[in-house]
Amino acid sequence: MKALKPLVMSGKEVLPLVEGGKGIAVSNGQSSGAWAAAGGIGTFSGVNADSYDADGNIVPQIYQGRTRRERHDELVEFGIRGGIAQARMAHEMSNGQGRLHMNVLWEMGGAEPILHGVLEGAKGLIHGVTCGAGMPYRVAEIAVKFGVHYYPIVSSARAFRALWLRAYNRFPDFLGGVVYEDPWLAGGHNGLSNSEDPKKPEDPYPRVAALRTMMNSFGLTEVPIVMAGGVWWLSEWEHWLDNPEIGPIAFQFGTRPLLTRESPISDAWKQKLLSLKPGDVYLNRFSPTGFYSSAVRNPFLEELRQRSERQVAFVVEPVGEHTDAFLLGPRGRPVYLAPHDRERAEGWVHEGYSTALKTPDNTLVFVTPERSREILKDQVDCMGCLSACAFSNWAQNEEGTTGRRADPRSFCIQKTLQNISHSEDVDNQLMFAGHNAYRFGSDPWYANGFVPTVKELVERIATGY
Repeated sequence: MKALKPLVMSGKEVLPLVEGGKGIAVSNGQSSGAWAAAGGIGTFSGVNADSYDADGNIVPQIYQGRTRRERHDELVEFGIRGGIAQARMAHEMSNGQGRLHMNVLWEMGGAEPILHGVLEGAKGLIHGVTCGAGMPYRVAEIAVKFGVHYYPIVSSARAFRALWLRAYNRFPDFLGGVVYEDPWLAGGHNGLSNSEDPKKPEDPYPRVAALRTMMNSFGLTEVPIVMAGGVWWLSEWEHWLDNPEIGPIAFQFGTRPLLTRESPISDAWKQKLLSLKPGDVYLNRFSPTGFYSSAVRNPFLEELRQRSERQVAFVVEPVGEHTDAFLLGPRGRPVYLAPHDRERAEGWVHEGYSTALKTPDNTLVFVTPERSREILKDQVDCMGCLSACAFSNWAQNEEGTTGRRADPRSFCIQKTLQNISHSEDVDNQLMFAGHNAYRFGSDPWYANGFVPTVKELVERIATGY
């Protein structure tokens, strides 16, 4: 393979190897500091990052507020304290090598105050901010205020064009790079547009070449593109190196750093990664963000899939084919279903899915009474972890609501990501992963359960494998 050429990123020459940021305590100061110490760019997550007490124990994020707004304010405070703590840890572990970035999601609750608070409280420790999940127009202005480079995450040239023309053209000197995240192969939330088919992955090369052409038209010929999503062996990407159609290029690894000794995820999670097979990562649309996301197929996702399949349309007055009354709740209030849907609904009730919950789309989903109680409790306990949440109907606006009915087909993303990050439960929680995660089991380097250090992983990647 061609030798990797260092790039100047965030003000320093580094290996063009970037650790992808993964939220809720998965990319932390330990993993990102080790990646930077190996000469690359380490990225800790600023999404509900862990903070610690005086004895070094993780502080549980328990909310005391009576209202969603009060709990949201607590979430912002947790986020700022956690981000500062992770930045300090990463800085200490990096030994002055590489660069350190913080990853935030623009659609997370309190994104702007958390970003301000962490950059203020960790001045000089963070060299770049990566930001996606939405259109982060203001991230440039905030980063530049603190002398920090910014790295928008996009999935098309069109998205970057909109960001550049609306905001980024005013801050060109601090645009450290543009992260192209493959919307079909990356783990976590994916940037698929309405015009793109989730079942028909597209070759990233022409899409990234189009992004480079767009960037060149804005005079950004020396600004690196960071290829993210689907990258495993660099030998498979050799034709991207020293390629004028692609220009300066770095590669981001989100999934492979999960299986390192410095990775904070549980041993059960690491063992699960080693057992995955092709197709075990599932592109789905259950997330309360409304985005597609990629996660490991497990009982958690299977329950969500089955929940949505137990679904029928209803009306409150008989009309058209909706002629058959169906009684809801303890008071037996009638709604009207099509005859074949009434038969299906009665079958689900007979199987124990006896509680029908209304969705924003005038449908009913059928769940067990136990699941219904869990869903309703999680909705009531909402702490506003997203700017807008389909599951709880919270929104970060004056009204505090999306104006739509809470959607029982989704789930509390904060709860499940906190649980998988801080427990051994990998079956009943959401487990994000990229679509190449099955390669842990087929890559000979991981034979016999081998788990490398971050340094060993970075050195291995640099060889092409």
